[in-house]
Formats: sequence, structure tokens, C-alpha cells
Amino acid sequence: MLSPFRGFMDVQGEMDRMLNEVLGGFPLRSGRRRAESSVWSPVMDVFSRDGNVVIRAELPGVKQDDVDITLSDGVLTISGQSADEHEERHGGYYLRERRQGSFRRSVTLPERTEEGKIHARFQDGVLEVAVEGAAIIEEPKRIQIEGPES
Repeated sequence: MLSPFRGFMDVQGEMDRMLNEVLGGFPLRSGRRRAESSVWSPVMDVFSRDGNVVIRAELPGVKQDDVDITLSDGVLTISGQSADEHEERHGGYYLRERRQGSFRRSVTLPERTEEGKIHARFQDGVLEVAVEGAAIIEEPKRIQIEGPES
């Protein structure tokens, strides 16, 4: 029996995310920490709800207009740009940090997924994409063999 969740995780994206988490904290020779990467990978959950496949991505600080969702050859891709600016003013000092970068996560959807059955909603930094009926598991159809019986 085939699972509708087969192939959901973008393996390259997951490997990149894990390597960034592991290697991102190593100090350089000068003692400074490694600079933040311009590519980041948002946290993403994929689950079924009421026969639908739901993809939820946490995109804190990202504006809705900076997010793109595409479907090509059965692969749903969520991509976009992130920009964050932090400023602190205290007594004798002023601190201003800027961070920006791009992200891209892909999910392979079950075969025969129709574009018209995909709905997306963005609220409070969380993107939720629902694919109607994609979590319904179809049993294989048995084919009758014709011919003389032995």
C-alpha cells in the first residue's frame, strides 16, 4: 500500500538545515562566531486532517507579499525573502543589526493533485497550505486475468 506522504521531505533542504544547525555555531579563528547565512530553512510540518494534506510553515518576520507558492510536476514549493532589523538604544550605546535572506522548501504531493484543490492562508507568521483530498489512500485496483485456466 502506497502512502500519500511518500517523498514529502525535500532531502536536500533537510540536509542543508541540519548542517547549518551543526556547523553554524563553530567559532572562526578570530574568535568571532560564523556570520548568519543568507539562506535559511523555515520549520515546516506536514500532516493529514479530514482527508486533506496540510503543510504548515513558520515564517516569523516574513510578510505575506514576500512569500511565493508554486506547483510544478507534482512538487509544491514555498519560497520567499526574509528581512529583519533589530535596534537597541541604551544609555551609552546604540546597537543595530540587520538580517536578510531567502528560503525555499519543497514537498512532493500525491499523484494527480489538482491546482484548484490547493488553498493557502497566511496569518501571524504562519503559512498553512491545504491540499483537498490528498491524504485519502486509494487501495490498488485488482485486474482480472483473462485466458484459459490451467
